[in-house]
Amino acid sequence: MPDIHITPAVADAFPDTRIALVTATGLRGREPWPGTTAALDSLEQQLADGTWQPADESDPRIEVWHAAYRSFGTNPRRIRPSVDALGRRFAKKGALPRINPAVDSYNCVSVRHGLPAGAFDLDHVTGDIAIRHADGTEEFTPLGEPDTVETPRPGEIIYADATGVLTRHWNHRDAHRTRVTEDSTHVAFLLETLQATRDGHLLKTAADELRHLLTPHAGQTAVHYLGPAHPGATV
Repeated sequence: MPDIHITPAVADAFPDTRIALVTATGLRGREPWPGTTAALDSLEQQLADGTWQPADESDPRIEVWHAAYRSFGTNPRRIRPSVDALGRRFAKKGALPRINPAVDSYNCVSVRHGLPAGAFDLDHVTGDIAIRHADGTEEFTPLGEPDTVETPRPGEIIYADATGVLTRHWNHRDAHRTRVTEDSTHVAFLLETLQATRDGHLLKTAADELRHLLTPHAGQTAVHYLGPAHPGATV
């Protein structure tokens, strides 16, 4: 079973980082997920009614990610943090994309709470996963582009396993190899904050909400929290 860990260099650079790691085994992605459907419908109705808006780049939860991206050389207005891009799309279109129930669940939780989220199909992960700075030799194939190969710049923060990069620009885009589909049965979901002192309670609420959506459709779920004091967990 793989280990997911934050490297000391990343922990030193972002000492208030906390990542909620929600794992699900025995996931059943081809059955109806009424809880997720209801959560999506409710959030879209709140947007339509004007009673709720997604966090934008003026929100402190998004601002901190823009600052982090700039620190490792990424322009966050060209390559946006995942929750920023998702919120902008939601505000423009009035609806969230429907991919599959597991992905729809974490997208809904992510945009509701203004926290970046992603997921990996652990059956397609090789070895352990590190949240680390790229050295410039890694390869990345973006989600939905199986014939494309990119090379992250040295210093860019990535998720990587023994084979290659799983997520570029910390949380901008996931890899095609470890994408979550309806047939994924062993999945690690991640929710992230760089301001745990301020937003740790929000992270916990979001993780509990995601677990609540997953539990009826999984054999087992669990939540772990990663940060400088506890940098790793086995999934």
